[in-house]
Amino acid sequence: MSAASWNAAPGAPLRGEVRVPGDKSVSHRAIMLAALADGTSRIDGFLEGEDARATEAIFRRLGVLIETPGAGSRIVHGVGIDGLRASDAPLDCGNAGTGMRLIAGLLAGQAFDSTLVGDASLSKRPMRRVTEPLARMGARIDTGDGGVPPLHVHGGTPLRGIEFDNVLASAQVKSCLLLAGLYADGETVVHEPRPTRDYTERMLAAFGWPIEFAPGIARLTGGHRLRATDVRVPADFSSAAFFLVAASIVPGSDLLLRRVGMNPRRTGLLHVLRLMGADIVESDAGEEGGEPVADLRVRYAPLHGIDVPEQHVPDMIDEFPVLFIAAACAHGATRVTGAHELRVKESDRIATMAAGLRALDVDLDEAEDGATIRGRAGGALGGNARIDSHGDHRIAMAFAVAAQRSGSPVTVDDVANVATSFPGFESLARGVGFGLTTA
Repeated sequence: MSAASWNAAPGAPLRGEVRVPGDKSVSHRAIMLAALADGTSRIDGFLEGEDARATEAIFRRLGVLIETPGAGSRIVHGVGIDGLRASDAPLDCGNAGTGMRLIAGLLAGQAFDSTLVGDASLSKRPMRRVTEPLARMGARIDTGDGGVPPLHVHGGTPLRGIEFDNVLASAQVKSCLLLAGLYADGETVVHEPRPTRDYTERMLAAFGWPIEFAPGIARLTGGHRLRATDVRVPADFSSAAFFLVAASIVPGSDLLLRRVGMNPRRTGLLHVLRLMGADIVESDAGEEGGEPVADLRVRYAPLHGIDVPEQHVPDMIDEFPVLFIAAACAHGATRVTGAHELRVKESDRIATMAAGLRALDVDLDEAEDGATIRGRAGGALGGNARIDSHGDHRIAMAFAVAAQRSGSPVTVDDVANVATSFPGFESLARGVGFGLTTA
């Protein structure tokens, strides 16, 4: 996306059918495991966003042949578990925190040295959460001051399996250790205080690696092989979330979202919106790429504030910016707790959302691990505001949704990074009724 800002204002009731782009988390993992598999894999529904493309480019630099027969399709000629080659330059993860943390686990088991770098935003994000447990496995990884990128991964160090209590309830940490465990001697076991997304576990099983997993635990041993397999990437629930909330808060809306990924560790927002009174119906359930999918029909419904159950927090961590918008348009107060992770995403999402909502005349109290948001009477937000997204793609899209209930136009600045996760958001949103143009 070339524009730096959006002009957003109420449009029409949201109508029609939407298929949002492929799931970013699945796209990352499909490229990684297909690259390490024996044989050739085809990936369809691949997210043509900057984050997923950055991961793809890294594996090309590591010696993997990846063909692009068409948009959203990749043919990956796997090099086998021990077939990666050293890059002659740093490996650029762009804005992709998922990419950097997972790839760090894979590179820790290689025979060669590597350096992982990222953009200005990623270069501020904490990496000790993966480098410290990797060190327990025997890895040697140097970080920048304060435990941030770049990551200098020293190859040729034997890894050993460990049993790790993942106090953060982070799917990225869990996945990083499991991927390092492919190269480790013995068993790698990860315990979680609350279950997190199991994309890595499901995909490892699909590629033929022996793995045991259940909510809150995953275990595998090193020394096996991955088998090439074809992957159909489902539509990204995190991208669908913006349309689920928008249609819930804009009167007269009736929107159908096609083939949305319904991984139970990803759909916390769906449960929370229903607790708030949202009218969302699932139909035509099936499976794509080893992941459950369904069509979602969402119609406008008056929402009410709730205390968000903490057991849903890990399953909706990427959806909190747009949940804050739903809360701002709901009757009564919504209280979020247990969401410390929001402080260290692409931006400090609690602080950034709080500042933006106050600019729209929303009353809220910010807490270290969340916020209490008191919805505006009748669901109408203030307007004539300028919102700084701080380069955070989910913040930018959340305020495009908020503007659909604003009293006057809203300018959303620094929106270029929307392309990292949702290329084409602007045109897709306009197509179903959003008032949204480039500034």
